[in-house]
Amino acid sequence: MKKEIKAFFSRNPNRGFKAKEVAQKIGVTSDHEYSSLKASLYKLEEEKFLIRIGKRLQLNKSSLSNKLKGKLEINRNGFGFVIIKAENTKDVFIASRNLGTAFDGDIVEVELFAKQKGKNIEGQIVNVLERKRKEYVGVIKKSKSFFFISPDDPKIHRDIYITESNLNAAKAGDKVVVGKLSWDSSMLNPEAEVLEVLGKSGSHDTDILSLAREFNLKYKFPNSALTEAEKISVKIPQSEINNRIDFRNKNVFTIDPEDAKDFDDALSIEQLENGNLSIGIHIADVEHYVKKDSALDFEAQLRGNSVYFVGKVVPMLPEKLSNQICSLVPNEDRLTYSVIVEMTIRGRIVDYIISKTIINSKRRFTYDEAQDVIETGKGDLAKDILQLNKIAQIFRKKRMSEGSFDFISPEVKFKLDENGVPVSILIKQTKQSNMLVEEFMLLANKIVAKHIAVPKTGAVKPFVYRVHDLPDQEKIVEFSRFVKTLGYTFDPNASSKSIGFQNLLNQIKGKEEEALINELAIRSMAKAVYSPKNIGHYGLGFKYYSHFTSPIRRYSDLVTHRLLNNYKNAKSGEIYSLADLDKICDNISASERNAVEAERFSIKQKQIEYLRNHQGNEFSAIISGITNFGIFVKITDILAEGLIRLRDLDDDYYVHDEKKYSIVGKRTRKQYRLGDKIFVKLIRVDEERAELDFIILPN
Repeated sequence: MKKEIKAFFSRNPNRGFKAKEVAQKIGVTSDHEYSSLKASLYKLEEEKFLIRIGKRLQLNKSSLSNKLKGKLEINRNGFGFVIIKAENTKDVFIASRNLGTAFDGDIVEVELFAKQKGKNIEGQIVNVLERKRKEYVGVIKKSKSFFFISPDDPKIHRDIYITESNLNAAKAGDKVVVGKLSWDSSMLNPEAEVLEVLGKSGSHDTDILSLAREFNLKYKFPNSALTEAEKISVKIPQSEINNRIDFRNKNVFTIDPEDAKDFDDALSIEQLENGNLSIGIHIADVEHYVKKDSALDFEAQLRGNSVYFVGKVVPMLPEKLSNQICSLVPNEDRLTYSVIVEMTIRGRIVDYIISKTIINSKRRFTYDEAQDVIETGKGDLAKDILQLNKIAQIFRKKRMSEGSFDFISPEVKFKLDENGVPVSILIKQTKQSNMLVEEFMLLANKIVAKHIAVPKTGAVKPFVYRVHDLPDQEKIVEFSRFVKTLGYTFDPNASSKSIGFQNLLNQIKGKEEEALINELAIRSMAKAVYSPKNIGHYGLGFKYYSHFTSPIRRYSDLVTHRLLNNYKNAKSGEIYSLADLDKICDNISASERNAVEAERFSIKQKQIEYLRNHQGNEFSAIISGITNFGIFVKITDILAEGLIRLRDLDDDYYVHDEKKYSIVGKRTRKQYRLGDKIFVKLIRVDEERAELDFIILPN
């Protein structure tokens, strides 16, 4: 709504309007849209984008300076927006012809056009102040008289030229890293030189190396970190065992995916003499081995987290730690940091302790094996698993009733051959065994956060929280408009939006459009981040939440362990100041976002690699996006996304209707809407550009 209002006033910079006039001009009709419009007008006046003259509101021209600085984000369709950091200044639209010599992620100077047309504030890039990246990855190709790469990053739409003298022994068909970019005019292509040859394009190992370089991920560990890891002994001294609660004779076990390499959490349960249950949530004690300011610590902080590509992990810690010393493998003594919770058989928490422990896992369950025990009531440690599952269901039901919601983003699982080529793709199934583990990890994370945020004695100490802010009202209104077109109800002005979301999720459960609505709902939310300032976790409905349960693969959890141990032992001096934690949280939030993007791109690459042998095949799909040049569709059974270009719809001339999330045929009035189920045929696979093209099949 705010964007529509801003666009309207930008188009009419010299006139004043009353609220009802604005509503009439931009097509607002319903009561709840009008109340949203009035709230947006008030906010824009507060932000000084609008000024009041009598009863009318008018554009505050001084709010639009001619040149602004910001970060360029290029859409997959070629246009971009410059994100301006200055307060009360919105994004500036940049058409593809006005990108100049800028790439996605660059810090740029943008000049606003004197005359504004359309919905967005528009401008052109006049200067690149700072490049996002110094290196680019792609395959060397040879034209008649020159060499070039088309960068792997689909947001980079320009080929980069390489003179023969700058090939540095690279040959056509090699996957390479280029750098030392030179680009002075948008009329010419950028030039660079080859810095490194990664290998022959198309091999699995080369693809992984390419992805790591593409997303600036460190693939190899420095010698200092590897040497430090090698010096760590697997043998646990008796003096260390004496200082820990000993769980080695208890029924401790792990439940993980079938292909997991590192196991950083385990569970145990026993009945106490008073009839209550003691449930242990045991987490790998990485902090014991990775000391603050060591080479291992420096490298872990730099990486921020492990990154899970299809068929390969880029770990946060060297394999000696991640897969051996710290991994809670069965039948081996392992050091752990545990949250041990006493509760009634109905799940009411009576007490807890957070303590260093030692375990010896009795069994490594896959999710499927644990699920078999849940379904049949038989198997190893059946009594323990069934009791834990019962408690987990109580926790889950309580969590949902208190406003937590569970957006399920379907994930795919690949079966690869010996060369890393995908031979099949399946959608992962979330079962009770997955939820069992999830509930106890949530419990541990919540207890740890509250333990610090609400101390029994003394002042609140600095800590790392996992926080999730309230959703943006504009995005929520937009989301409610969309789900209404699909026949569902969601009130954007309800006092408890979380309950509204949960009700909506119940309505769509099992429907074909469930994945799409889940995805769009997530997009309407704020992103969860790390912060030393606790504002709670909106999505989970928790006032206090941290990350404690995955220190092998997340630096946040390692820092959490350090802080807890430091505070528990009342060691002299603080190990992290609030400013230190602020910086760490910013870094790990950024590395997490980068990892998510890298993992998604890895999945997309493998989906496209799988589909290269399926050109001409027909698929069931759902419309996942509508633009003025085409329809994005997602294949229902493998979740690969591609494009149907409007030029390929030859039965009519179709026009994009933004408000109705659809395209409509001018002659036939036939329409295709976001969320519609259709049948498509795959007609083109472009692995280099990571693009799939489809055509619509008649019903």
